[in-house]
Amino acid sequence: MSTQWNLSAFADEAGPTIEEQIAALQRAGLTYIDVRGLGEFNVSNLPLDVAKNAAEQLAAAGITVGMLGSPLGKIDIADDFETDLERLRHIAQLAPIFNCNAVRIFSYYNKTEKPYDEWKNESLRRLGALKEEAKKLGLVLYHENERHIFGDRCNEILEIANALRDGETFRLIFDFDNYNQSGDDVWENWQQLKNVTDAFHLKDSTKENQHVPIGQGAGHAREILGDAAQSGWNGPVSLEPHLAHSDAVMATGPSGEANQEFKNLSPADCFHVAAEEAKKLLAEIGAR
Repeated sequence: MSTQWNLSAFADEAGPTIEEQIAALQRAGLTYIDVRGLGEFNVSNLPLDVAKNAAEQLAAAGITVGMLGSPLGKIDIADDFETDLERLRHIAQLAPIFNCNAVRIFSYYNKTEKPYDEWKNESLRRLGALKEEAKKLGLVLYHENERHIFGDRCNEILEIANALRDGETFRLIFDFDNYNQSGDDVWENWQQLKNVTDAFHLKDSTKENQHVPIGQGAGHAREILGDAAQSGWNGPVSLEPHLAHSDAVMATGPSGEANQEFKNLSPADCFHVAAEEAKKLLAEIGAR
């Protein structure tokens, strides 16, 4: 069975400017981008004029925006939730500029160590409010499993899926690396989550939590992606390699270790290695 997926990428890992990001995508032969960081701005606070300029350059280069990589949900349950609602409303103004209504989100820290049920309930409440606001704004939320937030482990993602996932306004991303670093069996997670997985992030790491090209770590990426391709799965597939801890990566508050094998390469060259390995893996499993 041959499956065709659109491979996008967080090209800010190659460089901060839109020109560097376009060059990196063109070098790798990619025509989709997940817009996260542009210069000094994240997509959640990106000025409209900067967005319009970037969108014009992307269109001229034949590059389509696949998703807006927001940091929504990367605050504590004790922090003011209105901040996230305001950022979501700003992103809604960017959606028509980039011709993209898909927004990546997360699901809240518990740095003050509130009781687990309080953490869970407040996280789900906030996610539900984001979902309702997104629906009004015409946005589609994609929740990513992330270290140290509610939504770190498989059982928490199942809670989120059961409460909120509708396949329309609220969807779920499967990140191999983050599950591996959580200590979960990533293949077992796939068995439980395959029917609620709407997107993949191509990021991988070893048992020692060092980032490696997709398919070369402990995330069972080759087996999982192969299974998805064979079953006819379809959805966004985004490269987020983290091989080098560039400024863009550090801005995400990454878990895991930069790969020392690539320490002498530039961020653009690290990104290119990751892109080439990702394309090779996708070809090997029959995804065009």
